[in-house]
Amino acid sequence: MDSNSLRAFLTIVDQGSFSEAAEVLHLTQPAISKRLAALETQLGTKLIDRSHREIRLTDAGSRLLPHARKILDEIHNAAVALSPDSSVVEGELEIIASHHIGLHHLPNWLRRFTKAYPDVTLNLQFMESDAAFHQMLKRNAELAFVTLSDSMQSQFVVYEQWTDPMAFVAGDDHELTSQRNLSLADLAPFPALLPDTATATFRTVSRLFLESNLPLKQQIPTNYLETLKMMTSVGLGWSVLPVSMLDESVRVLDVGYSVNRVLGAVGLKGRQLSQAAKALLEVVRLEETVTGKRDRRDAP
Repeated sequence: MDSNSLRAFLTIVDQGSFSEAAEVLHLTQPAISKRLAALETQLGTKLIDRSHREIRLTDAGSRLLPHARKILDEIHNAAVALSPDSSVVEGELEIIASHHIGLHHLPNWLRRFTKAYPDVTLNLQFMESDAAFHQMLKRNAELAFVTLSDSMQSQFVVYEQWTDPMAFVAGDDHELTSQRNLSLADLAPFPALLPDTATATFRTVSRLFLESNLPLKQQIPTNYLETLKMMTSVGLGWSVLPVSMLDESVRVLDVGYSVNRVLGAVGLKGRQLSQAAKALLEVVRLEETVTGKRDRRDAP
């Protein structure tokens, strides 16, 4: 089975169209169609149903899909193993970062990494954690830096993880900031500005309110923490934000509960990391050890 034909098949499936797959692989549309046709001829069966406007796998195509990914993973692993000098850190490195990590963690990592490894070309993508997991399954990056979840699929391996302490906060002029000895019951009547219900942060806060038999009045959900911080600062409600984001625009509410989430670096099981990826992980490990000590010291 030709690896280029398998890669064409997978890219068509992942992109959902022949034209977009051709663009990703820097081929013409007839060329990518020819590669798929050659694979189908070799296997003696149709893999993609072309009778519909959208891409649909045939039964044979669905059965081939996981095997095709494993074959290309092994080709990737062989290339990593046969690198002429494993001590040389160079080449391209595809990574994904959540928006929060991209703003509040990635700059320190990259400042150190690019200085130490100038021959590595970094290709960065920024997206929400759920989307990052989806892109990783398509092999569109070697590493993803995301919020970890207990519902994470078994295909992923966590290379590094660290605690991200969070705090209940409100704007300086909010009614809650003038009260002392706050409890969750004091927060319940006010709008909660939190990420989407599918996020680890929402589930953690929701569980606290549920266990206390209190309502949670979520308003204007968004996964952009900077937007939540802005809405909180102008008095639209209270929120729970990472300690690393706090400044004079919001005030910490001591409600007697600590909230943490876990951030981490994930890859795919069975897919070896390049020297560049390993070097970046070492930089992350060093930087987050320092940051973690500082956040624990500054946490409310």
